[in-house]
Amino acid sequence: MMDLFNPTPEHKALRETMRSFVEKEVDPQAHEYDREEKFNMSLFKKLGKLGILGVTVEERFGGSEMDPLSAVIIHEELSASDPGFCLAYLAHSMLFANNLGLNGNDAQRMKYLPKACSGDLIGGMCMSEPNAGTDVLGMSTNAKVVEGGYVLNGAKMWITNGAIDDQTLGDVFLVYARVEGSPKHALSMFIVEKGMKGFSLGQRIKDKLGMRASGTAELVFEDCFVPSHHLVGEIGQATLHMMRNLELERLTLAAMSLGIARRCIEIMNRYATDRTSFGKPLRDFGQIQAYIADSYADWMAGRSYVYQVASRLKLDDAGNRVDSDGVKLYCARMAKNVADRAIQVLGGYGYVGEYNVERLWRDAKLLEIGGGTNEAHQKNMTRDLSKINILK
Repeated sequence: MMDLFNPTPEHKALRETMRSFVEKEVDPQAHEYDREEKFNMSLFKKLGKLGILGVTVEERFGGSEMDPLSAVIIHEELSASDPGFCLAYLAHSMLFANNLGLNGNDAQRMKYLPKACSGDLIGGMCMSEPNAGTDVLGMSTNAKVVEGGYVLNGAKMWITNGAIDDQTLGDVFLVYARVEGSPKHALSMFIVEKGMKGFSLGQRIKDKLGMRASGTAELVFEDCFVPSHHLVGEIGQATLHMMRNLELERLTLAAMSLGIARRCIEIMNRYATDRTSFGKPLRDFGQIQAYIADSYADWMAGRSYVYQVASRLKLDDAGNRVDSDGVKLYCARMAKNVADRAIQVLGGYGYVGEYNVERLWRDAKLLEIGGGTNEAHQKNMTRDLSKINILK
């Protein structure tokens, strides 16, 4: 029988590699980097040595040329230990490397992707703005055509990998903007590097509820000159690029939810076995049994949905939005609920950092907001379901 979660020996080997790496390298540092709100640069570079920073990038540009299901495995395993660090990985590997790998020309890909795949460059993607999050077509960042290129003006908000520390920008970003004169729905995408005149760090956003091991920032563009050869694709083409890449982003965010839920189930299951109350193990009490059993069933339902979608997602094709939104909508809620149950099972121990579920609960909340809010997914899905026959 086919294993839905490890359909080939290569997928199984990847999972085993990631699980071993997480146990040895990621777990020991997770609590410290969350508490200190720091990004672990040295750990990030180790992902480059593993060959997964460019998991979906073609081999000729330094990547591993794996499929969406492989990306799901990696995100599930990393987030079972450190979702904040995994979010930085997602922004780099999915939002920057995969995006440029699909939509850039060979010169652009050869310049940036080998270093992105090795970890010598840290990348991100700039879409949300201070006054435009879910309404991406309402963005106001604009690009004016000038001799030799474009001048960008505007600001981007909530950018993962936007800041490596309080003063340091990430290295390179794909920035969505509207070229003056273009229709509202016709966005363009530009490669913007640290050091370009007019490109600066507005603020590093700290004191977040969760995902503290990834840097989040506001980035500012003030008469930022971008050379013509930094335009990715054609003017007005990037709306399609964005929508196609959002499908992969939402799938891998759902995979992060799976990792969070799995770890919480493992912790509360073990605790309920080891801890006794009124002379018997906690797991013998009906209330505790409901928390554990419901959590396992919810996790397996979400996991089956995620891997089914991953198995048929095509990186170079759009049209999977109803289910890429669906898996994130379901799994984000599921992970937060499972983490909440785990805290309840552990009682006071669940409320402090020692047992990890407190951190995982905080991290899980972001998944109901970032990469599309629950409400945005509901809107998208309802609109798409009005146009399709779900019985096909």
